[in-house]
Amino acid sequence: MSKLSNEEINNIRNSVNIVDVVSTYIPLTKRGKNHFGVCPFHDDRDPSLSVSSEKQIYTCFSCGATGNIFTFIMDYDHVSFYEALKKVADIGGIAVDIGYTKPTVQKYGELYDIYETAQLFYQNNINTEYGFSAKEYLNNRGIDEAIIKEFGIGLSLKDNEMLTKLLKKKKFSDEDLIKSGLVVNNNYGHNDIYYNRIMFPLTDISGKIVGYSGRTFNNEDTSKYINTKETPIFKKGELLYNYHRAKDECRLKKQVIIMEGFMDIIRAHSNGVKNVVATMGTAFTKNQAVLIKKLAPEVIICFDGDNAGARATIACSNELINIGIIPKIIRLENNMDPDDYIKEYGINRFQHKIDNPMNVMDFKISYLKNNRNLDNDSDMANYINDVLSELVQIEDDILRELTIKKVSEESGLDIEIIKNQLAQKQDIKKPVTAIAKPIINKPKIIDKYMMAQQNLLYYMLKSKEVITVYNKKVSFMPTTRYRFLAQEINYFYKEYKYFDLADFFSFIADKEDMLKTIGEIMNLNLKEEYTLEEIDEYVNAIKEFHVNNECNRLVEQMKKETDVMEKAKIAEKIRELKVGTNL
Repeated sequence: MSKLSNEEINNIRNSVNIVDVVSTYIPLTKRGKNHFGVCPFHDDRDPSLSVSSEKQIYTCFSCGATGNIFTFIMDYDHVSFYEALKKVADIGGIAVDIGYTKPTVQKYGELYDIYETAQLFYQNNINTEYGFSAKEYLNNRGIDEAIIKEFGIGLSLKDNEMLTKLLKKKKFSDEDLIKSGLVVNNNYGHNDIYYNRIMFPLTDISGKIVGYSGRTFNNEDTSKYINTKETPIFKKGELLYNYHRAKDECRLKKQVIIMEGFMDIIRAHSNGVKNVVATMGTAFTKNQAVLIKKLAPEVIICFDGDNAGARATIACSNELINIGIIPKIIRLENNMDPDDYIKEYGINRFQHKIDNPMNVMDFKISYLKNNRNLDNDSDMANYINDVLSELVQIEDDILRELTIKKVSEESGLDIEIIKNQLAQKQDIKKPVTAIAKPIINKPKIIDKYMMAQQNLLYYMLKSKEVITVYNKKVSFMPTTRYRFLAQEINYFYKEYKYFDLADFFSFIADKEDMLKTIGEIMNLNLKEEYTLEEIDEYVNAIKEFHVNNECNRLVEQMKKETDVMEKAKIAEKIRELKVGTNL
């Protein structure tokens, strides 16, 4: 997988403890020998990810995700094996040169190449005489040369054919140019969509440019911002602005702040608040909530201070609550956004807001009071019911109790009455299974041959003794994916004269399907100890499968055979096979 030897790769892996590294990504709690946390690889609320310090592996007992520290970082950070290897080496204090690695062939590679070319074009423009007024505008807004460079801010020119001509010269197809969202085909031919605008690159979670937001700066266009249309590589609801820059800071501070616009992010980041990401002004989605969940345990929402920002805060908080995150809220005075607030009042006052956020229910209570006369019994009743409807979603018992107490004090209602009303709403929320057509989850039926393969692989992953038995007594597994896994285990053992599961994960880190198969096998929850008699039973079952297959093949051959003597020979072969395996 790289120029490094297997021994060097394993030395890098052994330089860190998987528990220490994973705990910088997600909170872990020790239970028995292992540590447990909420799995970041599926929609998980209860800790189902087990991390073993002894074995240096992780396994999710719900979704089957499994691997070592390299595969964890690869899947969590969406990076290659080499990038994960380098990150672990840096953590372990090992200087490593992995040398040149062949780039991965990427789907929609042409679109990424188009954006890379466009970025060079835009950045070059802003550093020429044509970019003077754009830079002056940015400087007046407190965005200096260092920020322009760090955030890759560029400029599209007044001539709306310049980028198109450049891309055509680079031999990109018209189809890909239009698909990229940077070029339009109109009555005048192919033209740039962006012209005479300051260009803010939008990236995916790994930092690759996938879109732009173009901002007017000289009042010549009524549209303040133009954002790239959705393309095969740009899905607004699946991305967060500044994610790739913020992720390490978020994990370090164990806190992430969500904002709405990229100017808010740039302002906060340039003032030292770097654990910030933005929704880019779109409705907050479940996919974005899952990304947020990966960043940090504490989530703060800081949207614009106007009514639209309040509504967006409600929607965002509900998406987060739905996946088990209870966010905190910052509200800004005078309808300000974070960009204007920091410019007006300074970073220290904004930091004070960060240090003293509202709990989500206090914010919702405040929001639900708007335009209501709580001296009016009808308004008060509607207000209480709305608060309880929101409270149903909250699983934090302390926050529930505090909110119930506040509602009781405001309304004068007895706490028990409010709790009873809340309990009724919780009962309504529970899904009801129809009596007429009950849903029955039938257990997956696994025949003894499938079970024998799975169980044998389970113990092969744990014992070189079982690997030796497999080599001596089993020709190959009947099921293709199990056969490939057994072959890799066998190859590793023969090549390196030992077998360690954490090291084996490094060996197959680029084989995603095989990692999934191991996850399935690891989740069998078989007992740790085995007997050779049990292993022989699995071996014999696999042999029996092969014999039955061969007998069935011979029976079909015999049906087609017209020569009596040949039929007799085939029948004798079938008999010998059955006698040999006591069938």
